Amino acid sequence: MTTMDQPDRALAWGLIAVGLGLMANSVLGPLLLEVIRYRFSESLLNQAIGLDAVSLAAIGPLAVAAGVLALRSHPRAPVLALGPAFFVTYMLVQYIVGPEYLRYEGNNERFFPFHLAMFILGAGLGIAAWREIDPRTLPQASPKTARWVGWVLIVSALFLVFGLHLPGLADAMSGSPKETAYLDSPTSFWVVKFMDLGIVVPAAVATAIGVLRQANWAAKAMYAALGWLTLLAAAVTAMAVTMQANGDPDASPVLTVGFGAITAALAWLTVRVYMTLFRTAPGAGSDRDSYRTTTRL
Repeated sequence: MTTMDQPDRALAWGLIAVGLGLMANSVLGPLLLEVIRYRFSESLLNQAIGLDAVSLAAIGPLAVAAGVLALRSHPRAPVLALGPAFFVTYMLVQYIVGPEYLRYEGNNERFFPFHLAMFILGAGLGIAAWREIDPRTLPQASPKTARWVGWVLIVSALFLVFGLHLPGLADAMSGSPKETAYLDSPTSFWVVKFMDLGIVVPAAVATAIGVLRQANWAAKAMYAALGWLTLLAAAVTAMAVTMQANGDPDASPVLTVGFGAITAALAWLTVRVYMTLFRTAPGAGSDRDSYRTTTRL
């Protein structure tokens, strides 16, 4: 495998910083030390515990590993960075905007500068990593892999819309909402609905269509979507499991099983696609076109 001539130290140290920051946030939050006390309902605190567990055990270390690879001039480091960077950007919005500041006790507003810095760093790293990836050097998905990726992304998007969000939206828009998830935390309710239906679902569907059509632009999008959505699905599954374990009245066995199945499918595809990516060397110069047409997942 070839390596880059010079390491991108800004990307490398940024990834290490955001990974360590994410792990520190998990340690300081409701999972362990409870130094950060979010102004969340009891149900959202259960979800935060599950989220912190996945961030501490998997997502933070993954960001640090991508940073170490970047320090070693590994050409695939920017691809590996996409998932953690976009995940941090997505989740920090909910840490900052989601709490009910005038309703529940807590102190998370004191950590606003830290959370804001993490959000800015995650967004900047995602953009920087995206710009560094030359799609001509990425393996082209075979028709079979493209079908798997496309349909798993579409099924995941449909599950989000019809399984998770549509019932709650129908209740909230009825004029006399009854679901406690909305009544206890309306701000977080609308933030999650807006981000999932306005960002996650359109991104998943657009990537799926591009991958199924084997469009040139979909090469980078496939790696970004798989990495990001796998981490997001794992976090949501951990939230659902924690709610079940703590006897949360808002817990849903159907959603827990559904998200577990989606996480397993996305993880299987991500490992399959990324393992092939790391086994192949990026093309260079005039060899790129032939590399793209002959290297298949």
